[in-house]
Amino acid sequence: MHEAIQKADVLIEALGWIRRFRDKITVIKLGGSVMQDEDALRHVLLDIVFMETVGMRPVVVHGAGAAISKAMTDAGLEARFVLGRRVTDDPALKIVEQVLAGTVNNRLHQFTEELGGRSAPLNFATQNVLFGEKLTLTGEDGNPVELGNVGVVTKVDSVAIKNICADGRVPIIPSMCIDSAGQKYNVNADTAATAVAQALSADKLVFLSDVNGVRRDKDAEDSIIHTLPAAEARKLIANGSIGTGMIPKVEACLETLEQGVGKVHIIDGRLRHSLLLEIYTNTGVGTLMVK
Repeated sequence: MHEAIQKADVLIEALGWIRRFRDKITVIKLGGSVMQDEDALRHVLLDIVFMETVGMRPVVVHGAGAAISKAMTDAGLEARFVLGRRVTDDPALKIVEQVLAGTVNNRLHQFTEELGGRSAPLNFATQNVLFGEKLTLTGEDGNPVELGNVGVVTKVDSVAIKNICADGRVPIIPSMCIDSAGQKYNVNADTAATAVAQALSADKLVFLSDVNGVRRDKDAEDSIIHTLPAAEARKLIANGSIGTGMIPKVEACLETLEQGVGKVHIIDGRLRHSLLLEIYTNTGVGTLMVK
């Protein structure tokens, strides 16, 4: 009986948050080691099914970095990265599309449905919702960096995504876009998720990471900052407390907050049910960034 009452207490704690987030859009960036761990992925997708079932409107944006690199190796191609972006020539783009917008996107859709949810894979073969242009970056020497078919999202079909959410399905979006001439591009998944969250005026953007959040000491797990205002985040970047690997993600969070998204979360996707623990409990398990 005591154990049953404890379970009821957990449900009561979640009730307030369920009411608060009903009909609110939450964009979830899915990638990293979670995608390679079948058990971890199962629990993340189960959390997403739960979120939709109790009235939230989750939207998934995903990458497939490890799977793409493996497919390139199998095809005898070398994976190269410049400034954190995958150099994507024409042969690489073909593999990116096959793996990211094909195999992985459809697998996430099928897995979600196997867990009792309803989802919509939004790829080039079904319904594309991300449009963009070629990404131009400048190197340290001041010269343009050639990345091949790497793009940036400039337009999101937010109406189509919202309609799918209203229909009780979870949109699952691969991080690729297409331009007005029909050229397809590989897009960094973090920046794609940020663009989607901004276009949808999402209540939340959640980055599933391989660490438990932003830390005051990057090497100490117990130094996690549970609530991080934007101004303090900038100070931690300036004084070096936030490590180089986390800086791009935190900067993307800051940009997202400036564009009107209410809250940004960074959590460890490998932790079982980390999404539910972060959203539906009073303490959370990751870092919540607020403007």
